[in-house]
This record gives sequence, C-alpha cells and structure tokens, in this order.
Amino acid sequence: MGKVRAKRPLVQCMTNYVTVNDCANACLCCGGTPVMTDAAEDVEEMVNIASALVLNIGTLNSRTVDSMEAAGRAANRAGIPVLLDPVGVGATRYRTETAFRLLEKVSIAVVKGNHGEIGVLSGSGGEVRGVDSVGSRDPEFAAEKLASEFGCAVASTGEKDYVFRGGSGVELSNGHPLLGAVSGTGCMLSAVAGAYIGACGVSLESLSASLLAFSVSSEYAATRCEGPGTFKPAFLDALYNLDAERLDTRVQIRNL
Repeated sequence: MGKVRAKRPLVQCMTNYVTVNDCANACLCCGGTPVMTDAAEDVEEMVNIASALVLNIGTLNSRTVDSMEAAGRAANRAGIPVLLDPVGVGATRYRTETAFRLLEKVSIAVVKGNHGEIGVLSGSGGEVRGVDSVGSRDPEFAAEKLASEFGCAVASTGEKDYVFRGGSGVELSNGHPLLGAVSGTGCMLSAVAGAYIGACGVSLESLSASLLAFSVSSEYAATRCEGPGTFKPAFLDALYNLDAERLDTRVQIRNL
C-alpha cells in the first residue's frame, strides 16, 4: 500500500461505460493515477507511459475489443503487466469468445473475476447470469487450474476470495455484502489491482494486498453508511484513508 501511494502508478483502464468513473475514483483513492482512454489511435502510445493495463469486457463491442487487443500487444512489447477482467464471460458466446481471444492474443499477467467467471474460463464449471456470478462448483480448484493452464496470476472473488500464482495460493475472507449491492465494485477492484501490480509488480503478495485493501475498506465503509446509496462514497473515503494499522487489524488470510 505504501509503495502504491509513493509511486502513484499510471493505470490505463479500458473498462465499461457503466463503471468508468467509479473505476477512476477507486484507482485515485488507493494511490494510483488512472487514464481511461480506449481509442485505437490513442491506446498504444498511452500504454508506453503506463505502469499497468486493465482490460474489462463489461460493455464490449467490436471497436473496443480491437483496441484492447492492440493495447495488450503494445503492453507486452513494453513489458507492462496486463490484467484481464472477463466480465460476464459464459453468459453469451460473444463474451466467451472475446475473453479467450484476449487470452490467446495477449500475454495476460493477471485474470481477476468472480467465481462464476473463473469457473467458466478454467473449464471446471461456473455459472453466470448477465454479469453476475451464480456460482462455481469449486472456486479454489478453478482458480488454481486457470493459473496453471495460462501461467498467470488469478484472483477469484466471492464470499471468500482465492488468489493463485506459480503454484502458491491464499484464501482471503474479508469483505462486506454491500459490495454486491452497488454496481461496478468488481470493476473498481480491477482498477485497484492494476495500481498494485503497476507499482509492485505481479506477485501473490501484490495481488492479495490489493484485494485485502479493497475488502477491508468495504468493512469500514459499512459501519458508516445507511445502505447502498451512502456505501459507495463511504467506501471511497475508507479506501483513501486506509492505513497499515487499520488494514493489519482486520486482515483474514490463510495460506493454501
């Protein structure tokens, strides 16, 4: 968390138009610097000055998918880590084909999705309704399998979160149900994770730290709101004000 705030990494977020402003604010509040461009004429040049690239297929279309592939290839050439958020994969054929296209055409460093999405991508079984997870038969197994098959780090989120990289994994148990009552919190998490891997590199520790900072902030925010409408601003405040003591006193983590 300290490294992110000291380095203020530039994170290029190619995200969906439902959550673009929330993702930018979450990135800012955790210590990053967001840029939200998705024009094919702009993305490759922008990637060259960024610290990380986040690809989110929430409101995908042929124009933005082509831009994502171009940006991803540019990031690979520049040695910039790429995070893929496969929003709604498995709900439609187009989403599924797009997610696998990006995994094939771009060297993806991190896949971050909910349990249903990770279950679909791993082939181990997952169910998605719209862009929401219905469930996965075994989310821990699915995350580990996907990480092994694609040689990337994987974060699978739900009631418990699972993070795997290079044969090692952790289970994270922080968070609050109000995260599921506000649109776009998963997308916001991807932007935060982008800041962490941009500042600290891709590792089990950096990816886990981003999830923990996000989830612990949600717990503090829940004590200062009356419902979903006041939860989001309270969450941004909590993420911005989070310090080491607040984080360490709440973290629930188990090595796998």
